[in-house]
Amino acid sequence: MTHRDAEIVAYSAQYVDDATNEGVIRFDTGASYRRICSAHKILDYRNAESLASARVWVPFHFLPGNGGVPAGQDPKGGYVDKLICRPNSPVAKDMVRAAIKGHEAPYALHRLGITAHVYADTWAHQGFTGTNHEVNKAHDLIGANGEPDVSMMSRLKGFFVSSALPLGHGAVLGHPDRPYLVWGYTNGRGEKILRNNPQDFITAYDAMCQMFRRYLASNPDADVPGLLDPDRTLIMALFRTLTDPNGHVRHKQWLDALSQGHFSFGKVNLSYTPKGEGSWKYAALGTLKEVDDEDDIFPFRPEFLQSDWKLFHDALQLHRFHIVHELLPRYGICTA
Repeated sequence: MTHRDAEIVAYSAQYVDDATNEGVIRFDTGASYRRICSAHKILDYRNAESLASARVWVPFHFLPGNGGVPAGQDPKGGYVDKLICRPNSPVAKDMVRAAIKGHEAPYALHRLGITAHVYADTWAHQGFTGTNHEVNKAHDLIGANGEPDVSMMSRLKGFFVSSALPLGHGAVLGHPDRPYLVWGYTNGRGEKILRNNPQDFITAYDAMCQMFRRYLASNPDADVPGLLDPDRTLIMALFRTLTDPNGHVRHKQWLDALSQGHFSFGKVNLSYTPKGEGSWKYAALGTLKEVDDEDDIFPFRPEFLQSDWKLFHDALQLHRFHIVHELLPRYGICTA
């Protein structure tokens, strides 16, 4: 990809976690635009009413895996087994195919980034569901050595435990999303689960690399390689060595590695600003606010229609509609 195209994909992939506002944008000309959100703030883990919405968690973070079986088949167990997120499931592969086939749309790259986020989450969020269900309950957390994860248990003691925790992976907080962790837990069914995040994440990276190559070929069935071996080795090493629990610190360390030219594509200086000056939202709407008020009026400029912020939200709405109303029904899955 060109640098510009790659940056659109990467920004879109991360912005799925940062697009927390929804509702109507009103302009001074009388024009308007309705956008949706694709994430909730972490504090919303304490708000059962907010998190009960399958409009956010199912299509953007916990894609149902249908038990890993193809459309037209049902996995063993009950309906919840259709909803549990599974890595690289047939549902996920169909989602990827749809994004690649849509390569001519004006928001195709933005949709590809959104798809990349959801696709990677099928590895990170495997075993959990985006609905409020007992299967998501986790206890007896252990670390890489098999011993109890005392630090995690102490954090949970100070957390407001409510009926919201059985949604998603609330009961294990950020463990599924930290690339360096090897950990385990017992789920709501009493099953002991062991997770190796570095191995899961490198597998996800390889699959995403193939997805991007197929997108460039405009062919969802193209026979393409995944990561180059030197990049795979470096990424795996960074997974294991960048272990600061603060995600912002790890992000800076990744940017440093990119700027030093450690990867096969050479040196590149990158930054990411989700809100405020330098962000897509600022370029489109001219606002520095992180949270919009219902009575806010924005100046309308014709460039808004082609802005990355609007194209991202166009793609976000298409993605949700496709997942909820077209893709999941093929697997007998009906969600709000």
